[in-house]
Amino acid sequence: MKTTSPAEGAQHAVYQVRLPVSKRTLDLVGDLIRRERNRLGTRWRKVPAGTQALIVLAVLRHDQRLADMAGGNAVSASTVRRWVQEVLRLLAARAPRLDRALKKIAQRGGVVVLLDGTLIRTQRRTGADNRRNYSGKHKARRNHH
Repeated sequence: MKTTSPAEGAQHAVYQVRLPVSKRTLDLVGDLIRRERNRLGTRWRKVPAGTQALIVLAVLRHDQRLADMAGGNAVSASTVRRWVQEVLRLLAARAPRLDRALKKIAQRGGVVVLLDGTLIRTQRRTGADNRRNYSGKHKARRNHH
């Protein structure tokens, strides 16, 4: 017999986690989203910009699963994925180009530049791209842009 209801317990469970981001970061991302919505002339969204910012930061910073964040906020996992991509695009647009940043550092007399080489766990790639993004150190795929 097939059923769509859970075997036992409540249909929806909610849990809280502490998200290690500052109010300043949350406000920055929320403001970016608000400005983008205004630029696009978006009249209605499922959640306010601040909530979208919190959901995206939870996915990026706390590694929350898309489906987990979606279900608790009455949106689909694909919507959360789209929100994450939108925020990453907005943040990337604010970042200085590496060549310009290095030139500015050199003009100010800087001689040493430290680049963050953090390996980030990602999902396995398929096909020809499979091996070149594999991190032997972490036994996982890594983002390579």
